[in-house]
Amino acid sequence: MKKTEQMSPVVVVTGGARGIGLEICNTFLKRGYRVAALDIDKATLAKTQGNLNNPGFLAIACDVSKPAQVSRAMDRVKKKFGRIDALVNNAGVAIFKPILEVTWQDWRAIMDTNLDGAFWCTQACAKVMLKNGGGSVVNIASISGLRASTLRVAYGTSKAALIHLTKQQAAELGDVGIRVNCVAPGPVATEMAKLVHSQAIIKDYHDTIPMNRYGSTEEIANAVAFLCSTEASYINGQTIAVDGGFDAAGVGLPTLRKSRTTASPWRNAKQSG
Repeated sequence: MKKTEQMSPVVVVTGGARGIGLEICNTFLKRGYRVAALDIDKATLAKTQGNLNNPGFLAIACDVSKPAQVSRAMDRVKKKFGRIDALVNNAGVAIFKPILEVTWQDWRAIMDTNLDGAFWCTQACAKVMLKNGGGSVVNIASISGLRASTLRVAYGTSKAALIHLTKQQAAELGDVGIRVNCVAPGPVATEMAKLVHSQAIIKDYHDTIPMNRYGSTEEIANAVAFLCSTEASYINGQTIAVDGGFDAAGVGLPTLRKSRTTASPWRNAKQSG
C-alpha cells in the first residue's frame, strides 16, 4: 500500500450494501475515504463490492447485533486499512405492526439491531479511533424517533433511544476526541420505499412535509459526510432531522397550508387581546 493511501481516512458504514448505506459509501469514496461496508446480506454485499470494483472498498459480512462478529469485523478493518476515522451506524430493521400485535421476537429483533448494534459498533470502533487521536460517529436514526407514528412502536422507540444514546456517547467520548452526532431522515426515495409506499401514502407525506417531496439518498449522505468532516469540528451530541421540515411542521394541516394561496378568513384577521 502506498504511503498516501495509508494516510487517507477510513470510514466504517454499517448496512452499507444498499439504499442509504450504499449512497453513504459512494459519497465517502468520492471524498477520498477508504470505506469498509458491513452488512448482514452477504449476497447483496458481494454484488455491491463487484459493482464498485474499488481497492479502497472493503466488504464485510456482519450481524451488528452480535458483539463477537462486530469485534472480528473491526479487526479486519484495522488489518486492512490500519485505522478508523469515522463510523456511520446505518444498519437497521423495521417491523410495522399495531401496538398490541408486536411480539417479544419483534421487539428484540428491532432493538438488537437498531440500538444494540450501534452501541457495539461504536464501542469497537472508538477503541481504534483513539489510537489516531479521535474521530467521528454518526448514528442514523429516523424522524420516527422524534415524532410518534402509527404502527411504529418498536421501530420508533428504538430510534428515539438511539438519539439519546448519541447524547450519551457524545458526552463520554467528546473529551477524548470522538464526536458523536445523529441524522434523522424523513421519508426517503429508496427502492424499498417505492415498493411499499402506495400512492395514497406518498400523497399523505407530500401533503405533510413543507417541501412537498421525499428526500433523496444523496441528501442524507451529504449530511452524514458533513458531520464527519472538519467543517463540523465543534458539532457534538446533535440530531439533525434531514426531513424537508417534516418534524418542524408538527401537525402540518394541509388545509391551513393551502390557505396561504387562497382567500382565507385568517388572512385579514386582526390580533386581539
